[in-house]
Amino acid sequence: MRSSTGFFYLPGRLLALILWIHAAVRHFLERLSWPPRLRQQRDAEISGNSRRQSFLKEFGGYYGYADGPVPIDRLRGTEFARLKGTIYLDHAGATLYSSSQLQEALADYSGQVYGNPHSQSDSSIRSSHTIESARQQVLEYFHAPASEYACVFTSGATAALKLVGETFPWSSGGHFCYTLANHNSVLGIREYALEKGATAIPVSISNQGEVVLESAGLKRKNVSLHDDDEETYNLFAMPTECNFSGAKFPMELVERIKDGQHMNGTRGRWMVLLDAAKSAGTSPPDLSRYPADFVVVSFYKIFGYPTGLGALIVRREAGKVLNQKYFGGGTVAVSIADIDYVNRRESLEQRMEDGTISFLSIRALRYGFMMLNRMGISSIARHTWALTHYTARSLRNLKHGNGAPVCFMFGNHGVFQTFAEEFRIQGPVITFNLKRADGSWVGHREVEKVASLCRIHLRTGCFCNPGACAKYLELSNKDMQANFEAGHVCWDDQDLISGRPTGAVRISFGYMSTFQDCQAFLKFVRKYFVETTYTQEAKKLRSKDTIPAAVRLKSIIVYPIKSCAGFSVEAWPIVESGLLYDREWMICDTENAPVTQKKAHNMCLITPSIDLASGKLVVRAPNVDHTLEIPLEDRLQHEEHGEVILCGQRAKSMSYGAEISEWFTKALGLRCNLVRKGVENTRVCRWRNPEHSPEGGDKLSFANEGQFLLLSEASVEDLNARIATGAKHRLETTQFRPNLVVSGGPAYEEDEWQSLSIGDAEFPVLGGCNRCQMITIDQRTGAKNPSMEPLATLASYRRTKGKILFGVLLGAAISDKRDQFLAVGSRVIGR
Repeated sequence: MRSSTGFFYLPGRLLALILWIHAAVRHFLERLSWPPRLRQQRDAEISGNSRRQSFLKEFGGYYGYADGPVPIDRLRGTEFARLKGTIYLDHAGATLYSSSQLQEALADYSGQVYGNPHSQSDSSIRSSHTIESARQQVLEYFHAPASEYACVFTSGATAALKLVGETFPWSSGGHFCYTLANHNSVLGIREYALEKGATAIPVSISNQGEVVLESAGLKRKNVSLHDDDEETYNLFAMPTECNFSGAKFPMELVERIKDGQHMNGTRGRWMVLLDAAKSAGTSPPDLSRYPADFVVVSFYKIFGYPTGLGALIVRREAGKVLNQKYFGGGTVAVSIADIDYVNRRESLEQRMEDGTISFLSIRALRYGFMMLNRMGISSIARHTWALTHYTARSLRNLKHGNGAPVCFMFGNHGVFQTFAEEFRIQGPVITFNLKRADGSWVGHREVEKVASLCRIHLRTGCFCNPGACAKYLELSNKDMQANFEAGHVCWDDQDLISGRPTGAVRISFGYMSTFQDCQAFLKFVRKYFVETTYTQEAKKLRSKDTIPAAVRLKSIIVYPIKSCAGFSVEAWPIVESGLLYDREWMICDTENAPVTQKKAHNMCLITPSIDLASGKLVVRAPNVDHTLEIPLEDRLQHEEHGEVILCGQRAKSMSYGAEISEWFTKALGLRCNLVRKGVENTRVCRWRNPEHSPEGGDKLSFANEGQFLLLSEASVEDLNARIATGAKHRLETTQFRPNLVVSGGPAYEEDEWQSLSIGDAEFPVLGGCNRCQMITIDQRTGAKNPSMEPLATLASYRRTKGKILFGVLLGAAISDKRDQFLAVGSRVIGR
């Protein structure tokens, strides 16, 4: 259209469309000029914002305390600023304290004087009032009327459980009934019951809330018979929430159990013990509705601080039957030293609290409760449910490239879709194991180790809950015993035995957890554990139609002292244990344990070298003003140092005198000694195929596993290309402390070698070198990379069954090699 002035006139909608297309095209052209990593970063930001918007659309009414005093993002920025860059997902193990808790407690301690409460001074009375006020706060939190319940302070939930076990009136006619999903600290009560002749009966709770007997009961022999005139007491113990899976137990069971409906034919009175340590931070049991006799809690699990303080909440009527034999300070009204005369205090709380309780820690409880009350326990429940439900659903939907599921979860996730229904049966816990695309399990310790590289804090294992662990992992009693006989114990690294998991991975949320925490964790799982291509196919494609390139030995590096710097040479002799003098010396602490860069990062600044012409070990350090020179052939002057243990193998060693020890102590800033490999060498290489190992094995110096570590320059360049944007320096081969660096072949060609020759020397390949956090230490400065690079990137594509492999370890094919040398420039032929 043409206007009266002669200019073309466009309708508003058409003009807007043209302007939008123009802007879109301009943005597209600009984006093409961006570096690839910048485009990826921007795409990730857009994707992340989209996910957040989708999450808020679905869970905005539950997440973030929108109607509360502090929105979640501001709460994290003010009260938990220390979490910046850290993803904390172990609130079931210990939740986090807020900054204001500590500040308010410190201000309180600084402004008031609190004395021992077992006195009548002003400071003592102030402490006594504080304790009574705290008892009331605890009871109110659990809706326990003070007229019916008492709060007894202990050193934790375990101490509270032990107190019940010690004082409960067990008899040979009584029963201790406990769910298999109880914590070890509850199972330990069984010993008190069996000792007195009571029957211990393990049970499980069905999905319908029915008590199912798992055995006829355990009985210990050689105990006194039941006295028919003696009143019988029975105890039923269960958690309010399983600390393994987060599955909740129906509180309606409390009344049914107390009525004896679960155990027909038993005599006597039934009492109920609830372990509320796990659930108390998000869904404390309501004792006005479910009047259990005993409830145990630990306060660090509720609001992070203080630690070392718990409580036993006792129904006063039930407290009358407890028989406490020991008496200590504060528990007695009067005692006489030289005759058997004692009268205990009438107050149940004071009668059961031996000694001076932790009155300053008890004072700090008020600030923890203030924080929870500020957020609102019902709001906390909704907030943590939203995060749990969203993350569990996202994990459940993860698939490998071949369609196989990635995550297998335990508990009651996905049973219901609404908050009211699901919150009743599942706590803010997700426990799971991962599988690879080929169906094999990923070990839980592998997940934990890689998570630590990404600054993600989570928990793995069985979490001191053997019954739930066995149930969800489908381990029989024989399986558990066989695992123990195979050497597996709690907290060790044996996460898979015969291909089956021995534990699981657990993440859990607290009131300060955020959507960003969930996203970071899901991104971690996708990056490191979701397989989008088949490894074998990738290997075939990499090797297809490639012409072998000439590979040369580019450099030789000798490390005379383990974990200290190395020095480069053009040619060097090969001896029985590898390169001549390589890792022949080592630094030990005062307890004869090896000191490495993991403990002392500045070891890389100590620069030893070998002067073959003068026959000396020459050592320099930046903070020591004189050079240390040690003759190579003065072995007879060494003092016997005994054995050191290195990588599970024992090695004889000899130490030097005080003067040399002082030099290294000054260089490192810690008390230490220099030791040398003993003449009698018992350490040997660990061959990839033990059947091909020479008789007695190849001798090994103080190196960890192989005589030589070989690294490909092309592999390092490939790693550099993968490192995330923002790396300050390109990695050099020295970062990985190799003995031999080769150049000229494709990246990771060394992975395929079974053996190789360098010049006239032959070397079997022992296997890949398993990398640890030591490679995150800058060998030029001694500074550790806070982003855990390059280990974090290596873990994303170089991980094999829990090991992060980079470079290969070599042995030697013959025992006597003193007339052989390696020289830079030699041809390297891999087979």
